Amino acid sequence: MHLAAQLLFSRSVSNKSPKKISSEDEEYDPFWRSSENGGQQVHQCPSAGSDSCHQGDGQIGNGCPLLQPRAINPERLKDFGEDEYLEKDVKTCEVTITGRTETQLGNALNMTEHKTNQILGMCSGQIQFEDISVAAFKISNGIQKTPCTYSRLSKQYGMDLYLKKEYLHYTGTVKERGVWYLLTSLSKEQQRKGVILASDNNFSKAMAHHATELHIPIFIIVPTNTSPDKVKTCREYGAMVITYGSSVQDSRSHAKKLATENGYLYLQEEDSAPYLAGLGTMGLEVYEQVNKLDAVILPAGGECNLLAGAAAPIKHLNPGITVIGVEPENYPTLQQSLELGEPPADLACTSHRLYGELVNASFGSNAFQITKKLIDKVVTVKVEDILLAILRLIEYEKAVVDAEGAIGLAAVVAGKLPELKGKRVVIALCSGNIDIPLLHQCLDRALVVDNRLCKFSIQLTDCAGDLAKLLEILAREEVQVLNITQERAFITSDIFIVKVTCVIKVRDRMQGAQLQRTLSGRYATFTWLDQ
Repeated sequence: MHLAAQLLFSRSVSNKSPKKISSEDEEYDPFWRSSENGGQQVHQCPSAGSDSCHQGDGQIGNGCPLLQPRAINPERLKDFGEDEYLEKDVKTCEVTITGRTETQLGNALNMTEHKTNQILGMCSGQIQFEDISVAAFKISNGIQKTPCTYSRLSKQYGMDLYLKKEYLHYTGTVKERGVWYLLTSLSKEQQRKGVILASDNNFSKAMAHHATELHIPIFIIVPTNTSPDKVKTCREYGAMVITYGSSVQDSRSHAKKLATENGYLYLQEEDSAPYLAGLGTMGLEVYEQVNKLDAVILPAGGECNLLAGAAAPIKHLNPGITVIGVEPENYPTLQQSLELGEPPADLACTSHRLYGELVNASFGSNAFQITKKLIDKVVTVKVEDILLAILRLIEYEKAVVDAEGAIGLAAVVAGKLPELKGKRVVIALCSGNIDIPLLHQCLDRALVVDNRLCKFSIQLTDCAGDLAKLLEILAREEVQVLNITQERAFITSDIFIVKVTCVIKVRDRMQGAQLQRTLSGRYATFTWLDQ
């Protein structure tokens, strides 16, 4: 009888064919909703009672499969910069967010209030090491572990330098760590409704990419004068970018208005619990990758969130490791805050092309208290030091980074940390997002600072023979001539005199000094033009 019962049961199961799902049902669009199911397309898990769904590749989604990202139709972006289009063409959720954003993020952690307070460090001013460990485990599904390699610059500066290459992330910034953990910590309902930002920095790039990967609708509001390249980049990552207003304040006000009306969650870079915990995973990786570590150098200033998050696990595992923050000399935000004993109330939005987020970002009381307690030293560097650091990283490490990524090495280049001689030091290269025209300007200026790009002028008689002799001397000294200009009209001493100005490139300072001695002994009118 048991055999017969099993046979009948197997036949009844086989007769139940699974429901065929059309390709239309499988389509998922995070920005536009279908009118057939009440205005919202949502992919359900195979089991409604399960907390997560497994994919074929082993990754676990946050309540739904992590589908492959789909490109946005460029036609949908056409004429989408005005508020009236947004109100007419986009069907929005009727549920609105009430209360403060911090409350939304705290509830999204799915933890008790006491546990949330522990993460934020409201009582002790510290992030709990256990929470950073949990974040490190969870982000392994969406964030790659970056290498921390020994640098060729070690011998040049007399210390064992290890470079933590965070610029190798998909969007070129360490902020992917905090962004991914922040987005996955949101409730499923909030992930379904989407998030909205008002910035064009590395934070928004990381948000655009990972929100699209997690199929969370994301809108980014930027001023109309934003660089077209930045707008294009965020759109390529998958965000809906809307240009509005002439200033950052206008964009933020518009973003908050849309968030209130449509149920989006307004996000900005701040020291929330999941964001700091995600950034802290970098410090945990550094400690695991480099044995017998003596010091870690991190960017400071507007990047205080990273400084606080990364310092927490390092100091927990070994309080003897020195943690140093570096910020621009012209914008000593953290130093001034430490002197006053409180974080800045509101940093002015400075459009500095080189420093970028080192001066634009702001940090809250949580990050400031952690930094104040855990950081051993804060130093400032000049812009020339940052330029030289960018040049050194390209020449020796083939690493293209921006000011935020190079500022840690700039402190070593400037000789601001002599106590680290002979020690094992990790420098975090946190960002590699630099425009090509800006990079070209930085390299030219760095070569001048390094005395490898030189300029001089000589007055010669206006005949081909004298100029040929000058070029013969330059060829004999093995220098590279980049540019030669001749000026006649403004030379008033003699009508047959021409002023020749040369821009040359030399191997090093010694070769430049040798050429200077040779030309000054040959020509009485020789003038070496300094920086």
